[in-house]
Amino acid sequence: MRKYIFSLVCVIILSACSTSVPIRDVPVVDKTGLAVGSGTTSASSNVTSMSAVDSKTLPNSLPNMDLGPSGAARIVYFDLDSYSIKAEYQSLIEANAKFLRSNPSRKISIEGHTDERGGREYNLALGQKRSDAVRKAFSLLGIAESQLESISYGKEKPAVQGSDENAYSQNRRAEITYR
Repeated sequence: MRKYIFSLVCVIILSACSTSVPIRDVPVVDKTGLAVGSGTTSASSNVTSMSAVDSKTLPNSLPNMDLGPSGAARIVYFDLDSYSIKAEYQSLIEANAKFLRSNPSRKISIEGHTDERGGREYNLALGQKRSDAVRKAFSLLGIAESQLESISYGKEKPAVQGSDENAYSQNRRAEITYR
């Protein structure tokens, strides 16, 4: 009888730690519109379009622009529990990819971050999916894998302190850092 109670308690505890948000292969679309990395073969699945976006939609740039492309932003922001790259960040990725293609000795780290909500393991996995999505977008644009590194910090390095939607939205990001 004790074995059954212990087993039941273990199942309840483990199910409380689970999440209903699936973390699966990162959906990315190449310029031809074919889905890559998600196991699908049509562009009608939940993938992000790679269309160019007006540069006015780019977020703020990071300092030390001499290390990377001049004037190009380096932060991709994500929706809650998402690792799909929004179309508005495609021109940011393309500008950085253009710089990397013309400077093949340069390397970047893509750091995935999340807001403070959720467990540590979930946020580390989601941060990794975000950095991997950006890395795959660079790969589709012809950047060598040897130039790319993706890492997750989860919720450990917030850009903004706070527990409101403004802080959360600024912490759900992937940062491109030149080395």
